Amino acid sequence: MIQKILFAFVSNTIQLGLFFYSKEIIVSGRKNVPKKGAVLFAVNHPNGLVDPLYVTTTNRRRNHFLVRAASFKNPFIKKVLESLYLMPIYRIRDGIQQLANNQEIFERCFKILHKEETLMIFPEGSHDKKRTVRTLSKGFTRIVSGALEKHPELEIQVVPVGITYQHASSFPVKVVVRYGHPIATRAIFEANTPAKSINILKTAVTAQLKKLSVHIPDDENYEAVLQQLNDAQFDFTQVDQINKIIESGVFPKRKKKKKNFLIPLLYLIKLNSILPFLIWKIALKKIDEIEFIDTFRFTLHLGLIPVFYGLQAWIIGAFYGNLVGVFYLTISAFLILIYVKCTPTNAKTHIEFL
Repeated sequence: MIQKILFAFVSNTIQLGLFFYSKEIIVSGRKNVPKKGAVLFAVNHPNGLVDPLYVTTTNRRRNHFLVRAASFKNPFIKKVLESLYLMPIYRIRDGIQQLANNQEIFERCFKILHKEETLMIFPEGSHDKKRTVRTLSKGFTRIVSGALEKHPELEIQVVPVGITYQHASSFPVKVVVRYGHPIATRAIFEANTPAKSINILKTAVTAQLKKLSVHIPDDENYEAVLQQLNDAQFDFTQVDQINKIIESGVFPKRKKKKKNFLIPLLYLIKLNSILPFLIWKIALKKIDEIEFIDTFRFTLHLGLIPVFYGLQAWIIGAFYGNLVGVFYLTISAFLILIYVKCTPTNAKTHIEFL
């Protein structure tokens, strides 16, 4: 009961945080998510740990996650993550000896699916901001086949989920989350050998992910295609339109970026958030992978901004009255909301802030 209450509180807090952090969160195919039964979400992975946040807050199922084991090194963080239904998955880079721990995790996944709950996996195996669907690992198929082997009566629906960002690691974020059609796995594994079933499932998931997210084939033309799309100032969240252009090979002419007339407002917000801004500037220097910029920025400011604004509101209220303090807090939140929601999609962004 405590874990469910904690999960609900954190989930609602994150959802509110994402609302203030994102220019727009577009969701399609939500009706494809089964309301009951075992579901495995197979999600592409372009942008670090914010990817599962956008998925879990846009469907009504309570999701269990598999995330890389490195996130569980700190004992306190480990307890927090486990309370939120996150589980570690070990990779070869974590050490050959550690891979044996995955069997225990797989057993937990089997139990989750047997209880007809949901599991979220990133079958590409790692994050990468490249706009391409990479080769899927066999990890998610092993979980499906293992659960079906232990529980022959079980039906597991695999739902591919495509995430596409207008500009990953930029602020404010515009993102589209697209839920694909469920793939019934029991019939596949009953009618084919295990090896063939795995290939059929991987192929089916890959095919949907290439339609659900922007997919530029990762070949010698990748950079040229991406540059032409960027030059044309396309909105990458219009996934179907972008994929049709990529397939046709016919690209529109170059366009100028829109001017962001809200830059003065951005500097006003920076001034009003000076301490969180300075802390973020220090933290940014320590981030080695661009895919983790959104993760750290969102997490840092989800904790810092409310506390900092609340403290400033309390100080103002102590000098000028509670009503003035509440007014300051409301205006501060409103200014951020205006900047986030009204900044042009293709305007030059300022990733050093928030």
